Amino acid sequence: MTDRLGPLVHRSVHHAALLWLVGAVQFVLGMGITQWAWDYYRGSGTPVYSLLTNYISDLGAVHCATYSGRYVCSPWHDVFNVSIVLLGLLLIFGALLIPTAFPRRNSSRIGIALLILSGLGAIGVGLSPEDVNLSVHTASALAAFLGGGLALVVLGFAMFRDTRWDGFRMYSILSGLVSLVALGLFVAKAWGALGAGGMERLIVAPIVLWAIVVAVHLLRVPTFAPSGLPKPAPP
Repeated sequence: MTDRLGPLVHRSVHHAALLWLVGAVQFVLGMGITQWAWDYYRGSGTPVYSLLTNYISDLGAVHCATYSGRYVCSPWHDVFNVSIVLLGLLLIFGALLIPTAFPRRNSSRIGIALLILSGLGAIGVGLSPEDVNLSVHTASALAAFLGGGLALVVLGFAMFRDTRWDGFRMYSILSGLVSLVALGLFVAKAWGALGAGGMERLIVAPIVLWAIVVAVHLLRVPTFAPSGLPKPAPP
């Protein structure tokens, strides 16, 4: 029987976890602040921002106008766009630092590559708002959504036989599946009572929450020093 791996991580994994934690939390705050500004500065007679009918990307729209029947006007769009670009950058940097937290398997490498794809998509969303370059924005959003959902599923399987990930395997797989199913329903416009905005949030929420939960977990796992360093002299 193959030995189970664990229980320590390289200290670079703690750095990666911190980057993911900061990236995810600041993104949630960025969305909240931008939404608050939308409602606070809206003109008389204009609708409030709706979690059900407004897309997340409406928060990053540069111009005030009506798009597909919904009024969009986000005074602090720069806050959202900078926040999602920062999320993408920190996700990528964290993914580059985190490989030793997973067994050396193809599934680990594929999962990490998918996280990098998701980070690149997030950067593209922020640099190409929906009312500036819709085609690039749409492709970037798809990369962020699909890459993130697939990454969670693949990394969930990569966690098997690794004691550092006890209790996180099925959570990762199920989170990825929820995101992917929501993405399929979103693309098919089968939004139901959630609306377009609610279904889009069902895509994003499992990925962002996973990043926070996994980051906190990894920060609690003890670290080991890299091999090759001189051992301390005995007292």
